[in-house]
Parts: sequence; structure tokens; C-alpha cells
Amino acid sequence: MAEKHGLQKERLGFEELKMLLKAIFVKNGTAAETADILAENCAACERDGALSHGIFRMPGYVDSLRSGWVDGLATPDVTALGPSFLRIDARNGFAQRAMTAADPLVRRAVRETGAAIVAIRNSHHFSALWPDVEPFALSGYLAITAVNGLANVVPHGGRQAVYGTNPIAFAVPVENAPPLVVDQATSVMANGEVRLHALAGKPVPEGTGIDHDGNPTTDPHAILAGGALNTFGGYKGSSIALFVEILAGAVTGGQFSFENDFTGYPGAQTPKAGQLLIVIDPNRGGSMNFEVRLACLCAQLADAGQDRLPGARRFANRAAAEKSGIPIAVDELQRLRALAGENA
Repeated sequence: MAEKHGLQKERLGFEELKMLLKAIFVKNGTAAETADILAENCAACERDGALSHGIFRMPGYVDSLRSGWVDGLATPDVTALGPSFLRIDARNGFAQRAMTAADPLVRRAVRETGAAIVAIRNSHHFSALWPDVEPFALSGYLAITAVNGLANVVPHGGRQAVYGTNPIAFAVPVENAPPLVVDQATSVMANGEVRLHALAGKPVPEGTGIDHDGNPTTDPHAILAGGALNTFGGYKGSSIALFVEILAGAVTGGQFSFENDFTGYPGAQTPKAGQLLIVIDPNRGGSMNFEVRLACLCAQLADAGQDRLPGARRFANRAAAEKSGIPIAVDELQRLRALAGENA
């Protein structure tokens, strides 16, 4: 039912939204298995209020598929290089399909050896990172991942973009509570958030980025049109962005962010780069009550005055959506149905 106040919205159940998104992916040349994985990922982002990585991304997915830049039919090639190390060539497909292929092997490695490392290359990642690590935390593991992308971030003291937004994420289990999940770009703001500001005609905060000439700007259009984002925390954030570039672009054998070249693929948006995933059984480190220890740490943070733990807002949004549905603007829903080939 459409809401009566403000911008008209309809509320969809998670499975209903997922099936609509899956239809879009299949219609645009994605294998059914891959379409199911991507649709669940995108619907989960929308459900949890991670709007910069939800249905907002669908036109970018579609344009990348239609341009031939990404192969929606690719099957990842998984190679075990040892009891704890997996190497995956995504073969120009989506990173989530590669991650899904690795999942059972990762879990077996962690059970048998206490840790697993996954190096993914030739992959396209166009989503948030928390969906990649949260499932492992729900199984009692610590998981950390990093991915690089399209060069749109200037190194501290530099004059042109070299890094991607280079996000890093980790998740850990907490006793009698949802997992603690951190997912953040190493840029001041995620590129998707800049694009949302541009669509809304809103300036970004000072210090977010520079224009084409290297001048500081609060205009999101100027940042997107040949400018670049800054790293958070000055040279310290720049160092972390560099580390992500090494982990995701060098260790994996993938591309560096500045090596992405969309020439000949008009409309393509998904960066082709690399991703590193590390999963650890935290109790192997000597603490046989890791989740209890994490609950103690979280309680201390609350006592110190931290009003919200990382991931808490997403879990609250998830609970609300599971009860009342996922709110989607009517015009956005119409566009999604058109992409799926449905009648308006």
C-alpha cells in the first residue's frame, strides 16, 4: 500500500523485492544462480537502510551488464593452494558469486585449521562489504575483508586520484547480541553517498573532496565530474587506503584501482579489481570465551558514552522491515519493474 504522507512509497516483503531484482539481473544476461546471489545482496542492503548500495545501484548493474564490461554468466575458478589458502579467479564476473563458491571451503578450512584466506581477482564488487563478513560472525567466526575499485580518491598530498574508496569491513560475534559489524570506506565519504547528494542537490561537507583542478569543493557534481574524494583522517587514512590497495589489488593478483579502464564500455560502472577475505576462529587464539569477552567490551563502550555500536542501526532497520516491509518510493518501484520488463 502506498503511504499517504510525504513521498509516496510502497512496502515490499524481502522475498518480493528479491524476486523483482532477480528478474532484472536475469533479463540483462546474468546466470540464474548469480542473479539470485546479487538480488539477495541488493535487497538486503535496501532492507537494512544501506541505501547507497541498495536499489540505487541497479541502473549501474544493468548498464555494466549491457555494455559487456562484466560477464554475468561467468563461473569462478576456485583453487586451493593449501589447507587455509584459496585463490579465486572470478573470470570477470561478480565478486559475490566468487564469495558464494568459496563459502563451504572457507568454513571447512576454519574448522580444520582455525583460519582461511581467500584471494579473489578479476572480480566486480558493487555493493557494501558487510554482507560478505556478517554471515561468518553469525557462525562464531571473526571475518575481515577489503576491496579496491575505481580510482576516485586522491592520496594525501597528491593531485590526482589513485585509490578507490577502498572499503574495509570486519565482523565478530557477541554473546546474546547481534554481531559487531564495521563497514567503512577509507575515503571521507563513500562514492555512492556522493552520488546520492548529487541527486538530491545537496552539498557535501567541507573536506570531502576536490574538483578537477584540485581545489577543495563541497559540490558533489564537481567531485564526480573529474574531481576526487579525500581519504579520511589525512595521511593516516591515506595509509590505510594504500594498505587496502596492496591487500586487494596486489596480494590477490587483481588490478589496482588506477588500472580500471572503461574505454569502449559506455555506461559501465562496476569496478573490476580484487578482494581479500580472512576468516578466523577466534577461540583458537587462547580465549575460549571470545563472545563473552566481546560482550564485555561492548558494555564498556556503552558505559563510556558510545550511544550506538557499529551495525546497530542496520539491525534496527532490518527488524522494522521484517515487521512492516521495505519502503520503496513508488517512482523507483516503477523504474525497477520497467527494468524487469513488467508492465507499469
